[in-house]
Amino acid sequence: MSYPQQLTPEQKLAEAKQHLSIPHIVVICGSTRFMAEMAQADLRETVAGRIVVKPGFDMKSPHGLSTDPADAEAEVDAQTQTHTHTQVQALKVRLGELHRAKIRLADEVLIVGDYIGDSTRAEIAYARSLGKPVRFTHPEVAHDSCPMRHDP
Repeated sequence: MSYPQQLTPEQKLAEAKQHLSIPHIVVICGSTRFMAEMAQADLRETVAGRIVVKPGFDMKSPHGLSTDPADAEAEVDAQTQTHTHTQVQALKVRLGELHRAKIRLADEVLIVGDYIGDSTRAEIAYARSLGKPVRFTHPEVAHDSCPMRHDP
């Protein structure tokens, strides 16, 4: 007697996206110094009929997100207008986890910019470990992405 094989969570997600006619999802990755270029890439991908997810904000720019009192305290010290190192690190960890979830959700990764730093290199390696195709707006930096193969 043969038993049906259980689907992995990734297979279930792919089936659900197909069943619901969800368009191709692209996650934009890259250094936050390229936020303007990310917005341009978002526009191009959206016009091409793709759903786009990308970093929500640049931690180096003012953002004023404190709506929850606990988050307000963690966001900025009102008197010094600075983040403590611990608070910044905790936020970076949460944002990294969120961005990896975006990579898992996406069908494809688009690397924006002409620079590949350590964080972007780690995102590329993570995406490739999941079997996600990786594209570059600047193909000449693909060789800097990681020691693994790079996609056309």
